[in-house]
Formats: sequence, structure tokens, C-alpha cells
Amino acid sequence: MAQEKQTPATQDIRQLLKVRREKLAALQEEGNDPFQITRFDVSAHTAEIKNDFENYEGKSVVIAGRMMAKRVMGKASFGNVADRDGNIQIYVARDNLGEEPYKAFKKMDIGDIVGVCGEVFRTNAGEISVKVLEITLLSKSLQVLPEKYHGLTDTDTRYRQRYVDLIMNPEVRDTFVKRSAILRSIRNFLDSQGFMEVETPMLVSNAGGAAARPFATHYNALNEDVKLRISLELYLKRLIVGGLERVYEIGRVFRNEGVDARHNPEFTLMELYQAYTDYNGMMDLTENMFRHVAEEVCGTTLIPYNEAMIDLGKPFDRMTMIEAVKKYAGVDFEEIADTESAKKLADEKGIHYEARHQRGDILNLFFEEYVEEHLIQPVFIMDHPVEISPLTKRKPDKPEYVERFELFIYGREMCNAYSELNDPIDQRSRFVEQEKQFAQGDEEANHTDEDFLNALEIGMPPTGGIGYGIDRLVMLLTNSPAIRDVLLFPTMKSLDK
Repeated sequence: MAQEKQTPATQDIRQLLKVRREKLAALQEEGNDPFQITRFDVSAHTAEIKNDFENYEGKSVVIAGRMMAKRVMGKASFGNVADRDGNIQIYVARDNLGEEPYKAFKKMDIGDIVGVCGEVFRTNAGEISVKVLEITLLSKSLQVLPEKYHGLTDTDTRYRQRYVDLIMNPEVRDTFVKRSAILRSIRNFLDSQGFMEVETPMLVSNAGGAAARPFATHYNALNEDVKLRISLELYLKRLIVGGLERVYEIGRVFRNEGVDARHNPEFTLMELYQAYTDYNGMMDLTENMFRHVAEEVCGTTLIPYNEAMIDLGKPFDRMTMIEAVKKYAGVDFEEIADTESAKKLADEKGIHYEARHQRGDILNLFFEEYVEEHLIQPVFIMDHPVEISPLTKRKPDKPEYVERFELFIYGREMCNAYSELNDPIDQRSRFVEQEKQFAQGDEEANHTDEDFLNALEIGMPPTGGIGYGIDRLVMLLTNSPAIRDVLLFPTMKSLDK
């Protein structure tokens, strides 16, 4: 094995780590092992103290958190303790603490977790602080945090060591606090609309409901190969058949695909289904929900994202896919009669397609190539071709298209919705076509789900359904450039590979 190159920096770090372990050993020999402490009751958090100083001034508090700074100055010292809500300065004086406890404090390190009992006051410099009357080492940090002023900036390390990222970068913590608030706001909104939250299986024999490659695994107890779900759709529709009428689920789904700024192999999807409505009802619900969440979580419907200002307060535009391609590509697919003509046009425009692709597939390829990047403000793109929508109800007046929309914001698909197909005979024929596509090399094609077809034959009412990429919504509302910035633990290649 190659020897690690020794530099002054690595030698310094190793010496610091050695000293920290020696300090721990000394504490344990003295009977003061911090890891034996099981409980420390906190009476306040730092943000409460700062935000309500008038009521806390002069009163005793008990706080706990990580020591993020420390300045020892003879008989009096200052430190900074960070908890879940923020941080606060502590004033540690030998006369207040006592000789031996003050010596113990001076041996504490940045990164140690401490409990503090003291009085709230404001220093001569005007900083709200806690005068320490008692301090307890609750956990010894045996590693060294990144240097304060340079912080943790390497993105790969930040994603791999999110725990350090959360400690060193308050704005990262704020993002995930806001993510939690977004999910809570969504649930409250849907609950107010009469929706019921449910849970459906993650391990399935047939991973359907979306165009994606699944992850496969083996169920030992049943001796069966199973897949991780790629969608929530088919089980939620079964519940509509069962009469629940308004259901939703927020959960992880898994797609065996690449990783980029907008995609992670496991991500959070929300799907909801509402009986007795259609895709127009889903558009209204979506617009109202996005506006509600923005107002509740961000306090405004004007959302900055990169260089743009996204306006969620105005009515969202609505445009068919045909209209969008005509507007941005200058091509009118109403005049493209068949697949042969569509492929000829694609050849002229340099649009790559596969032999199995039909007219509707090529319309979608034109949309992806020429249109998506222009859709900055919220717009519903409606009426997709039937070839790319195997679970969607056809438009009665144009059966080659379906009642489907996708919401685009900043060139990104934010959700996908249908007037759900409830004709079991049509659904079976669509599954047959999907099986043909799979046989021709489309690994993302759906497979026939006999139990789902049986449910449709029992009878499903007219239904509107929609799926939301929760991570993309969080990206938008937190002005985060990449999906990894809004996932606490994004997928990363193992370091030992």
C-alpha cells in the first residue's frame, strides 16, 4: 500500500486529533466520561432568547449545543454555542464558575457539545449573551471541524458529510428547515381539501405507472424477484376504485437512471387522485396549492430563482403541446399527418429518434428540443400525444391526444397530470402496445398489470390524477441550483469503488 504523503498540515491535524483523544482519556480516568451522560434538560433555545430578549433578560436559562468558537483571556473567556435554531455568545468567568470548572472549560475544544446554565444579559458591546454559572461537557468531539472562515465549501465533501455541512453552513440548515415546512404546508392544504394521506407498497412485482427503469432485488422469504417502485399511481388508483375518492401519498420512489442537477435515483414523489374531476380540476388544484405553499412558507408569491423572478401569484398560462411547438419551433404538427412525415421533418431538423418512434413520440422530441428551455414562468403544457401517455384518457374530439398536462417552471417539469384512463378495455390495449415497445428495446415501457386491470373492471369513476416532484418544488422555493442541495443524503458513488 502506498504511504500517505506527510505534509505539515496533515501532521498538524494528526497531532490535534491525538491531543483530543488524550483529553478524553484523562477525563475518563478522572471519572468524568462525557459519553456516560444520558440526559440534559434544556429550558430554551438560542433563537428564543434573542427574539424575546426583553422577557429573558436577567433570567436563568439552560441551553445546550456545539461550541463553535472560543476565546480564552485569562480570568474571563468568551465562546459561541450553536443549537438547532442558531447560536449565542457565552461569557465564562472564573469568578462565576469556580477555579476547577474554569480549568475544565479551558480544556474544551471547538466542536465539543456542551450544556450551559446561566443568566441572560447584554454585553457592553450590545451582544445578547449568557453569563455561564455552570458548564457541562456532554459529548467530546474527536474530529476537527473545518476552519471557520474558509468553512466547508467542497461540494462533494458537503454531500458526503452532510452532518458537517449542517454544522458549518447555516444556510444549508435553513434549506432543510424550509423543506420540512413545505411538506407540512402541502399536507395541510390537501387535508383542507378533503384528501386522505395513505401509504402503498415500495417492493412490487410490477413497477408501473411511469416510464423508467426500476431497480430489481430478491425477496428471500417469498423466493421472488421484486422491484422497487418507480411510481405511486397504480396502487392509489386501486383506492379510488375502493371508494376513498381523494387520496395522496408522499414517498420515496426509485428509478435506475443517471444523476444530474435535476435527477437523483431515489427521490420524493407526491401523487394524488381525486374522483369525479379531470385534468382541468388538477390544474386548478395545482395552481392554488403552489400559491398557498409559497405564501405560507416564503411569505410571498414572487420567488427568486437564479436570475429569474418567478411569479406564482398570477394565473398560470395554459398551452397545448402543439401550440408550444408551433410557437417556439415554428413547426405546426397539425399539418404533419403521419409518422413518416414526422420522421422526415425530424431528419431535416437534426432531431434524433429511434426506429420504434411514432408521430406522437417525435412531437414530444420537438417539444423537448425547442420548447422546454423557454418555459420560465409557470405554464401548463396540455394535450400530449397518446403514444407517450399509456395511462391517460383520450380527448373525445382528438383521440390521438390525451387529457394530460405537465407544469413547467424555469424550463423544468414540476408535475405531470392526467384525466385518468378508466376504460379497462382501452387500458389493456395500451398495455399490449407497451409490451411491444419493451420487446423492441424500450426498457422504460410499462408491463401489463392484471390486478390493476381487474380493479378497473370493478369500476373506477372519472378521476383526475397528478404527480409532483417534491424535490424540484423545494429547489424552486429555496433557490437551490441542484437536486443534491435539497436532499439530505443524495446518492453518491462509493469512495472505495
